Amino acid sequence: MKINATEIRVGMILEYKNDLWEVLKTNHVKPGKGGAFAQVEMKSLMKNTKINERFRSSETIEKASLDEIKYNFLYSDENDFYFMNPNSFEQININKNIMGEKGKMLVENLEVLINFYNDKPLNIILPNQITCKVESTEVALKGQTVSSSYKPAKLDNGVNIQVPPFIENGDTIVFDTRTMEYIKKI
Repeated sequence: MKINATEIRVGMILEYKNDLWEVLKTNHVKPGKGGAFAQVEMKSLMKNTKINERFRSSETIEKASLDEIKYNFLYSDENDFYFMNPNSFEQININKNIMGEKGKMLVENLEVLINFYNDKPLNIILPNQITCKVESTEVALKGQTVSSSYKPAKLDNGVNIQVPPFIENGDTIVFDTRTMEYIKKI
């Protein structure tokens, strides 16, 4: 399916230069002189390389036609993550290399979307928000709560994020999986 360069969004999978590319960053620029363009950073799903491309706003790009199927995370071993389709009870496994950092955020029975291209799993889409416990964080300094400063925290799943100063060890928080930012305390 052809899309206009202005419609490119982060997370999209594009067919470009005989490869599949996941969009990591996009920036739409309208210079004072000349036509508008989209500056796009993409990662190859097959070769695991990155490129930066500039597309004029009048150009069209092929968006990959993927099958998106809901799966529940079951468990992991040293090489793979295992998922089950809740409708057919069919199980699949995805290599840890394909998952990358997303694998740290998987918890038992978490519902995810898996993108398939020609019946081969390409990547997973996590829910936008995940709940975790704060394993360790620094103690807030007195008077630091006046400014909107953040402090580092390590979550129980091994992910490191920035949290507000009032968050303490053992607190349960919600964070955004797309931006890795703190949302709220529960």
